Amino acid sequence: AMVHPEWSYKAVIYEMNVRQLTCDGTLAAATEQLPRLAQMGIDCIWLMPVYPIGVVERKGSLGSYYSISDYCAINPEFGDFNAFDTFVASAHSLGMKVILDWIANHTSWDNPWTKNKGWHSTDASGNIISPPGFNWTDVADLNFGNNDMREAMKDAMAYWVTEAGVDGFRCDYAEGVPQDFWTDALAHLRSIKPEIILLAEGDKSWIYEVGFDIMYAWSFPNALEKVFKGNSGAASIFDAFNNDMSNVPKGKTRMRYIINHDTASEHSPIALYGGERGAMAAFVMATMLEGCPLIYSSQEIGYSKSLSFFNNNVMKWDSNKSYTDEYRKVMRAYNSTRDVRVSDPVLANTGNVAKMTYTNSIGESFVVMVNTKNEKATVKVPLAIAGKEVTDLMTGETVVAATAIDMEPYQYFIYRK
Repeated sequence: AMVHPEWSYKAVIYEMNVRQLTCDGTLAAATEQLPRLAQMGIDCIWLMPVYPIGVVERKGSLGSYYSISDYCAINPEFGDFNAFDTFVASAHSLGMKVILDWIANHTSWDNPWTKNKGWHSTDASGNIISPPGFNWTDVADLNFGNNDMREAMKDAMAYWVTEAGVDGFRCDYAEGVPQDFWTDALAHLRSIKPEIILLAEGDKSWIYEVGFDIMYAWSFPNALEKVFKGNSGAASIFDAFNNDMSNVPKGKTRMRYIINHDTASEHSPIALYGGERGAMAAFVMATMLEGCPLIYSSQEIGYSKSLSFFNNNVMKWDSNKSYTDEYRKVMRAYNSTRDVRVSDPVLANTGNVAKMTYTNSIGESFVVMVNTKNEKATVKVPLAIAGKEVTDLMTGETVVAATAIDMEPYQYFIYRK
């Protein structure tokens, strides 16, 4: 069985929205952000679609990233192939991987593929249709019954690996595409680059069987949101986590997040999780559990508005320095404890406080405690560290862990012994 590369098991993924990231909204400007992200402990940049966007039937002034008029070109708003190559080379030189967003289910209405007879789904009169069951009027559904289209799709994916040196793909709406296509295409990509990273937006167990390494932890943010909104107790977070992990085969994992581009287009994490402190506590919760953490561009500054999918918002990266600095510290704690997080965590709840304890084979422990509510709590400290000397990973100080701790609303502690 193909086991995905070792580095990727706990990889920190940053979902980069090029349009929103910088004033210019270009790949060249995005390249300047890469050192900042490397310092934040990011391992892998997932670039939201960088291809030209369809003009026919487009939504909003700029159109959706996910309406693609050419699979093998760069959106001219973002730059050209030189700018793309520079971005990838720069990420690689900083030790980060780059994965592209791949949309196999549909194209824009003005994609040249629409001229190839039989490459798209049609109605009884032979007219090309949108994907059924969604309000995706700006895209045209592809017909996977057509072998020429499949081969063209496989070639287009392979092109980015061989010609542009990308490290893999995040595959949009992976469940909309037949399983046998993925089995074939992903095996082909692995034959070109064995250590490729394949992330699926989806939640069905067959996603792993066809060759994907990482799948969204789909239900997790919903469970988290309910807890932080006060609608359920902290225990339900671990129920969602265990449920997520129960169908994950050895050598595969889940990607955990508090926000992504879909949810962010409706609400900021600040709105979803009870303000800045709540959003931070939720982030610690999602990040310190097993799997790959995701950061969506904007959450590290505590951006408080929704981020439209079809228009521009401009981020000011130094607008909330202490918040961004706290993100950096959380990620440093994450990265410095990878060697301890080799086993399943012991998960415990004390009312509103969620506690995670990891212990490795040489007896080192890593403990995270998060108050999930906007009220004070007094909690017992996990036995692994109670009364023992530990490092507080947020401050770097050595302290003796008490047996019980008073916690402020949304406060969290990250300790290593």
